[in-house]
Amino acid sequence: MNEYFAVILIVVIAIVFNNLNTKIRKLEKEISDLNSRVNKTTLQSVITPEVTPAEEIITSQQIHPQESPREDIRPHENKNLPPTEQKDWLNPVFEFLKQNILTIIGIFTLVLGIGYFVKYAIDKNWIGETARAGIGLCTGAGIILVGHFLRKNYKTFASIITGGGIAILYFTATIAFREYHLFSQNTAFMITSVITAISIILSYYYKSEVLIIISLIGGFTAPLMISTGQSNYPFLFIYLTLLNIGMLAVTFLKHWKSVGWTAYVFTTIYLFYWTEEKPQLLSVTFYIISYIIFYVFALLDYFRKKELSTLDILMLVLINCSSVIGLYYTFDQLQYEPVIIFPIIFAIVNSVLFFREHTRKSTGTPFSVFAGITVSLITIAIALQFKTHLITSIWAIESALLLFIWKKTGHKIFKTCFHLLFPLVIFAQIATWSEYFNVENLNIVFNPVFLTSLVTITSTVINLYLLRNTEKEKETEKSNFFEDLTAIIGYGVIYIALLLEITYHMQDMPWGPISNVGLLFTIYYIFILLMLRKQLRISNDIQTGLLIILCFLMIINISAPTSEVVEDILSKGLQPSFYLLHLLQWIPLIYVLFKIIPNTEFHKSKISYWIISLAFITSVSCELHHSYVLTVSQDVMSSYAAKKHFNIVYLPIIWTILSSLFIYIGLKKDIQEYSKIGFVLVGIMVLKLYGYDVWQMDNISRISAFIALGVILLLSSFTFQRLKNIIRNMVDKKDKNEENTDL
Repeated sequence: MNEYFAVILIVVIAIVFNNLNTKIRKLEKEISDLNSRVNKTTLQSVITPEVTPAEEIITSQQIHPQESPREDIRPHENKNLPPTEQKDWLNPVFEFLKQNILTIIGIFTLVLGIGYFVKYAIDKNWIGETARAGIGLCTGAGIILVGHFLRKNYKTFASIITGGGIAILYFTATIAFREYHLFSQNTAFMITSVITAISIILSYYYKSEVLIIISLIGGFTAPLMISTGQSNYPFLFIYLTLLNIGMLAVTFLKHWKSVGWTAYVFTTIYLFYWTEEKPQLLSVTFYIISYIIFYVFALLDYFRKKELSTLDILMLVLINCSSVIGLYYTFDQLQYEPVIIFPIIFAIVNSVLFFREHTRKSTGTPFSVFAGITVSLITIAIALQFKTHLITSIWAIESALLLFIWKKTGHKIFKTCFHLLFPLVIFAQIATWSEYFNVENLNIVFNPVFLTSLVTITSTVINLYLLRNTEKEKETEKSNFFEDLTAIIGYGVIYIALLLEITYHMQDMPWGPISNVGLLFTIYYIFILLMLRKQLRISNDIQTGLLIILCFLMIINISAPTSEVVEDILSKGLQPSFYLLHLLQWIPLIYVLFKIIPNTEFHKSKISYWIISLAFITSVSCELHHSYVLTVSQDVMSSYAAKKHFNIVYLPIIWTILSSLFIYIGLKKDIQEYSKIGFVLVGIMVLKLYGYDVWQMDNISRISAFIALGVILLLSSFTFQRLKNIIRNMVDKKDKNEENTDL
């Protein structure tokens, strides 16, 4: 019953399609007649135009040019024209899919329907294995024949139909070999090769780029279809080389770039799989052959028109990158030397093209591209010679190359590729850093991990330099989110790379010195960024954040880690000279206070005064505390008594002096926040003194402390009174001068 229903449904669909086709033909004829009439009317209006008064004026001006002289406009003087907008390279793909998606889905559904029909017939034992293969081959040939008859009026539709027929032929040959074993592997390979050759010939004959892409996909997947699991790589790559040569010939004749890109993707996947599964010296030959083929493919327009398109530049970058990775990995696995021979050879090839541009005195896009690729290959060779990590080094250098090419050409695709590649560089670098925890006895600086980090640092510095926007770019770009994020990540990569190298070689030391040195390095790193803030174009918000971080790092470093260092020195675990290294943190603090903060917007909020004052008070107090303990203590046990004595006797005196200093600065500079800080510090000191310290002192210490504090407070009060009088006299004098001026 189902069979009869299916036949009736097919007949009904055929009748409906025939009626629709008849109506469509009538509509096409009517549209053709209307177009011919419109063209005739337009032609007549062009031959006998009506002369308007404005046109008469223009005609008279042309007859008497001396009455209305015109400006001599030359093409090369047209400087104010807006730049031509770059077309998105994905638009043609989306347009093709939008216009032909129904056709693609339809042919795919048809292929599935035929497949299910054949399966149903097999389940019912209607046909044998040979007949099944015959039906598939005849169906594919029939669909190709239908496409042949439709090619004149419906070119794209016919190409997709023909591609579906070719897909049926491939799948039929595959099933006949793998499932039914109707012929040997060699015969199956010959059949798939013939199908590929026929499809390429049809593509060239029909002038269809869509069809040849489908044919190439079938040609590259054919070895997978007939594979038996035995790796016969030489035979496979001879076949792929012939296929790529055919691709190159078609590209040369028809200028179809998508064909070459399809071949490159499949060839690279096959080569990488071979290299990873079974590294052989023979694979080097096919890497070089593929490099030559795709390099010629990328340079076709260069030798024809003396120019490089966006996709050509991208192909040059990718073929150099993938070839270096594959060849280096092969040599490294087989333990051949020298491993840098191929980056050097490729650099020489590109340098020849670079000097060719140089001799032509051309400084256009090809000149910049060949120069950038040459320098990047030489850098890769140097990095690999020092045994840096392969993927991290190459990706880091390639990211800088992509950004350099974007800066020189302005093609946004290279900037997009950079944003895609840069996170991979970071992940690869993190994986490289993990070796610090697995490897022992690495050399200082000259070790694979840090040398790889050095390559990443160099490329990151180049990236940061290239990402500095020009004034023109600032006008056209509303948001620089990705650039700011890349800059922050770049600074972080440089910081972590240097910090890990320093701490790795200190791992045998106690925790105190390691953390102290790490914090000291962090302080100096932020200090250097703040010093170079104008050159690096660091935004005001980031500057404020860095200053706040610097203040809190000073507080943290001067407290716990430095206390650990003092104890290690007293316990003879460290030399006393190590404490001098800790004193270096005062250089950035003093410079920031007097040079950097006055020239920034750090003090826009009142809380900033409290943050910087807290850092200064803590640093001075702890520094004097540690110096006193080191001076009077002989060992760790005696240091406890020294710490207690300092906190009870000397700390109130220090805070009193500091509070007086803050109040003085607040009055002199007319900054109320400093005065508030001074009074708050006095209050804390008084509460500490009378609430705790006085009950812990002996009589002599109590007398000395009170006398000293009393004298300091009286002197401070006297100084404030004098300062207030001076300020009042200056204000009165100023008012009198203004009154005299008014009179």
